[in-house]
Amino acid sequence: MSTPTPTPTPLPLCLLRLIRLAGWLLHSWWRVMRLDRLPEERRAAELTDISCRMLGILNVRIRVQRPPNCIRQTPLLIVANHVSWLDIPVLLGTAPGGFIAKQSIRHWPVIGKMAVRAGTVFINRDARSDITPVNQAIAHALNQGHSVVFFPEARTSDGLDVLPFKAALFQAAVDSGTPVQAIALRYHGADGRRCPEAAWVGSTLLRTSIWRVLRQRHIDTHVDFSPLLHPAGHGDRFALKEAAENFIRQVVAPHTEKGG
Repeated sequence: MSTPTPTPTPLPLCLLRLIRLAGWLLHSWWRVMRLDRLPEERRAAELTDISCRMLGILNVRIRVQRPPNCIRQTPLLIVANHVSWLDIPVLLGTAPGGFIAKQSIRHWPVIGKMAVRAGTVFINRDARSDITPVNQAIAHALNQGHSVVFFPEARTSDGLDVLPFKAALFQAAVDSGTPVQAIALRYHGADGRRCPEAAWVGSTLLRTSIWRVLRQRHIDTHVDFSPLLHPAGHGDRFALKEAAENFIRQVVAPHTEKGG
């Protein structure tokens, strides 16, 4: 028996969510602009709260599975598969750190400012000359005790599989001796199946993607944490990349998926 397609959110409720999202945008802009005046721990707490409030408006719920206390060990080089613009608030809500992101994110409303205030390093994905200074910046942040987050696929997927990881930025973990924390992200709709509407791929406009998310009754984001991957146990950046990619692929795209 096939699972019935979930009924989309009624239009009036979608519009109410949109109004609430606009209110969040204005209030969060004010909060983000004040972050520089706050001590570091308070800044991280503010970013987490801002992210969770947005997810609450969108009815995006986080379901976390992880080894006990693993994320409390800092600093970490955190890597995740990349599905959606939702990935950023989800990760800020569960594993906060400074991001490595493409330059265009700097100009996104509120989220771009949040990324700047969180210590994001913006890079040109097409310029190989960026790799060495970016690795140096990541290693410096890790040595200062700050976790750093990046997406080694370098672009979004449909969320049903994982694109090949790029190994270059794993070098910062090797250089600093910092553990790698791999995180697998999966988005599920109200019917319990994967939610393709959560993905932001191809030439889809951001406003179109936001509307698709607004139309969902709810979205459950499953966040799976790997055991920590220690550079000393893997040898080089390619082995670290392989271990992180294998963990995330086994969670996101298992050979036989039973509702999950």
